[in-house]
Amino acid sequence: MSALRHAFLQNLNNPFKMKWYFLQKLPSLFFWGVQIKSVTSERGQTRIPFRWRTQNPFRSTYFAAQCGAAELSTGLLAMTALSDQVPCSMLIVGMEATFVKKATSWVTFTCEEGAAIQACIQKAIETNEPQSITVTSTGIQEDNGAVVAKMTFIWSFKRK
Repeated sequence: MSALRHAFLQNLNNPFKMKWYFLQKLPSLFFWGVQIKSVTSERGQTRIPFRWRTQNPFRSTYFAAQCGAAELSTGLLAMTALSDQVPCSMLIVGMEATFVKKATSWVTFTCEEGAAIQACIQKAIETNEPQSITVTSTGIQEDNGAVVAKMTFIWSFKRK
């Protein structure tokens, strides 16, 4: 792992720095109280609380808040892979969500497809052509281990 990537991962795993970043760049994540649980080159985990800011009228976590936390778990892996590469753009071009059960406590979203994302980015750099990859983030309720949501995101990467 390069020194740049190592430093980037350290910043991602620093709660204070990430809250400041959310406040500046992703205010909805700051408002909802989304946290980065852990991030490595291979796996990203985020968590979202069940509070009045994330609650819908049906006493469960609002779908958009869940989608934001899930997207972040995949986006962290893409940002990590790009941290020591030539400049590339990254964009969500598709998304699908399945809500299995009501989310009524803290939910952790996990994506373990960092290696596939790195390979996709490398191919975009080498070929100078846009590349897309479909990745999944699964939301598990922390109090009982139940799967509450599965989100699939299609990321597109293009060398600048």
